[in-house]
Amino acid sequence: MATPLQDLLPLEHPIIQAPMAGGATTVELVSEASRAGCLGSLGAAYLGAAQIEAAAAAIRERTPRPFAINLFAAVPEQPMRGDGGNMLALLARFHARLGLPAPEAPGPQADLLPGQIEAVLRVRPAVFSFTFGRMPREALARCRELGILTVGTATTVREALALQEDGVDAVVAQGAEAGGHRGTFLDDFDSALIGTMALVPQVADALRIPVIASGGIMDGRGIAAALALGAQAAQMGTAFLCADESGIPEAYKAALPASQAEQSRITRAYSGRPARGLVNDFMRETDAISADIYPYPQQNALTRPMRTAGARLGDISVLSLWAGQGAPLARRESTAALVARLAAELADARRRAGG
Repeated sequence: MATPLQDLLPLEHPIIQAPMAGGATTVELVSEASRAGCLGSLGAAYLGAAQIEAAAAAIRERTPRPFAINLFAAVPEQPMRGDGGNMLALLARFHARLGLPAPEAPGPQADLLPGQIEAVLRVRPAVFSFTFGRMPREALARCRELGILTVGTATTVREALALQEDGVDAVVAQGAEAGGHRGTFLDDFDSALIGTMALVPQVADALRIPVIASGGIMDGRGIAAALALGAQAAQMGTAFLCADESGIPEAYKAALPASQAEQSRITRAYSGRPARGLVNDFMRETDAISADIYPYPQQNALTRPMRTAGARLGDISVLSLWAGQGAPLARRESTAALVARLAAELADARRRAGG
């Protein structure tokens, strides 16, 4: 019953623990997911080269099984079009509530990507995955020479075809239900909000390389559906956020299974780039002045002190509560227990569907 992608890596289960940057994908989470027979993924977009190498070494100390490292592709800089003063004034109120100094307008952000790519090439994980766009073809070629599989993220068929043309080994088809940042890079964000059930079969029909389904998949039923639609694996993020080994704050973990699907919303409030999460005070107030949000990555840098303080205090009114529309289905359990449950549910779903 294994898919070709499972055999290639190899994996016991057609499951990829999604790479979630910002601290969720700890060394413990990644290594436990891989040990359980999935592909664990390190979200390394905010890590420096030395941090990537240290994390990879720590994962390898825990398991010899394959894992992935994920980065954000470079995105064109966008000018600030609104009134930054309004954004700073709004954020100042939240800073005061958290005991932080008044925020200052963000300056240019350092480009970590070249050093990050070199670190990935030195580490040589089983898989190098990326989102937000395309990677330089020379980087993909070097991965091929080193035996590193490359996986890009697409939200439309056009983007998937572009990634295939670039030479990636597989494509993640990210449906509109998916939590966190949108991977859109060729089309505008609104037109690229295609549901997983509609997107996956279209991408699978268009490509000659493996497709990985992502978005709203929370249990074995969802994995079975993704495979039936033509995917060779399911990438799951929100389901792993509540795992014991996940690095998100306890208040965040508690909020996910207690949420309702209609609380899920796409916003630019936290990073300047559209991302799906649970609505809270900061998202609501910032969306009301959306024209004055700084572009990515300046907005991301601007809100970082608030988010850090919120995590320390367990204040979910200011945290970026990234989560997919399936968040109410999340469960609090260890990574090993989660994977075992998913495998049992997948087997049951296949039996009920007649194999």
